[in-house]
Amino acid sequence: MDLMHHSSTFLLPTIPLHHRPSLTYALVVLNQTLPRFAPLLWKHAQLRLCADGGANRVFDEMPLLFPEEDASDVRLRYKPDVINGDMDSIRKEVLDFYRSLGTKIIDKSHDQDTTDLHKCITYIWDFAPDANKSSLCILVAGALGGRYDHEMGNLNVLYCFSSLRIVLLSDDSLIYLLPRTHHHEIHIQTSVEGPHCGLIPIGAPSRSSTTTGLRWNLSKYMSTLL
Repeated sequence: MDLMHHSSTFLLPTIPLHHRPSLTYALVVLNQTLPRFAPLLWKHAQLRLCADGGANRVFDEMPLLFPEEDASDVRLRYKPDVINGDMDSIRKEVLDFYRSLGTKIIDKSHDQDTTDLHKCITYIWDFAPDANKSSLCILVAGALGGRYDHEMGNLNVLYCFSSLRIVLLSDDSLIYLLPRTHHHEIHIQTSVEGPHCGLIPIGAPSRSSTTTGLRWNLSKYMSTLL
């Protein structure tokens, strides 16, 4: 199996020039409280999307992360490239504000079969050139916390797009899928994450799971959680 590297260098102020893997980041903001490191994610991303009501969060909460600055200046600086979703949560004044700044608005109100996150991931996949898809990493802010059905929907998106690197983020946790088609090497950024790490099989047992570098390593079968 090929080796897949994972690193949370996107949580650092500056990404080391020679870190592995070398990735291109896209950011999706969901309709949950912005993590305190949202400006860092925004800085590292080459494409920034709000999933429907996520635009309300950027409009309302990004200025709170810069209390010494004028709120209108912060809102102008943190303008999403795209707002995508079924438009049932975004406030009209927020939609009008970002539209006036040139944000692309994609109204998917006709599609009630997929979540707003799913819609945003599909847009990013179609937007990214084929040559860049292997180095693409999608950061999802506000993916954890709030309604449990929303959290589970976000986890389902990891499986729907299992060939993509997608990281679900909140202030306290991050989650990503470890596809069984690869071996995995996780590089811990000890200044910003840890000390806990959980490996959870979902939907089916993991027949063979071997780890090194953990306090309690695995050497065999992991039964299913859900």
